[in-house]
Amino acid sequence: MTDNSPRLDHVVVWVRDPVAAADFYEKAVGLAPVRLAEFCDGRAPFPSVRVNEETIIDLMPLSTAQRMTMLPGAADSAGHPVNHICLSLTRDAFDALRARLHEGAVPASDLAHDSFGARGAARRSFYFRDLDGNIFEARHYD
Repeated sequence: MTDNSPRLDHVVVWVRDPVAAADFYEKAVGLAPVRLAEFCDGRAPFPSVRVNEETIIDLMPLSTAQRMTMLPGAADSAGHPVNHICLSLTRDAFDALRARLHEGAVPASDLAHDSFGARGAARRSFYFRDLDGNIFEARHYD
């Protein structure tokens, strides 16, 4: 039986260079690319990176903003600020991410403790930016 409870399927972030963004998310954040080869050879309009088996982040080329016509004013959303996107990780994955960001000279905030999220108070969390200035929070609950 399929569980049809609400879930986050995907988040779309605007990026200047989807290939560079996918490389950043893979190497610095540890998220595997999805449809990158298809994007590179023109068979997909954008690549994504996988957060988990149910959730991806789409890396939408900023150059396509003018084609966003699904709702009036959608094209104007390109660059519209989102405060941040939060990734919930295991303690080990959290520590590995922080180490990869440090190794890659990606600035990150100081650690915060007991910040509120979807699963209650997170033991630790921190913030960092991707190549296009999108802000991410990483946290773990265990």
